[in-house]
Amino acid sequence: MELLTPDAFKLKVFDYEKNKEWKFAGELPSIVDFYADWCGPCRMLSPVLEEISREYQGKINIYKVDTEKHPELAALFRVRGIPTLIFIPMDDKPTTSSGFLSKEVLRNIIQDVLKV
Repeated sequence: MELLTPDAFKLKVFDYEKNKEWKFAGELPSIVDFYADWCGPCRMLSPVLEEISREYQGKINIYKVDTEKHPELAALFRVRGIPTLIFIPMDDKPTTSSGFLSKEVLRNIIQDVLKV
């Protein structure tokens, strides 16, 4: 898992300054976790994402965005509540989910949406 700054986000996910239409910049399907340190469900989700990250290493990338430090990135995806996960397949538009998700639900989404 990797924490993203706006500059890293533009390189690894989407350059929102250059592109008006969605154009994924990544090399692997990805999950972006929008979180805050004070958020209880975010803290519950973090170890689940760490396990998923190890399980799918080399197959997907998992990124984290601190909404307190980078509210402009949260605004880009219209994040209203946290945790919010953005699932980004290689050749399709991103899908959003809000709230805590179990490991089994995440595995199903990775299979169905990310096609991994």
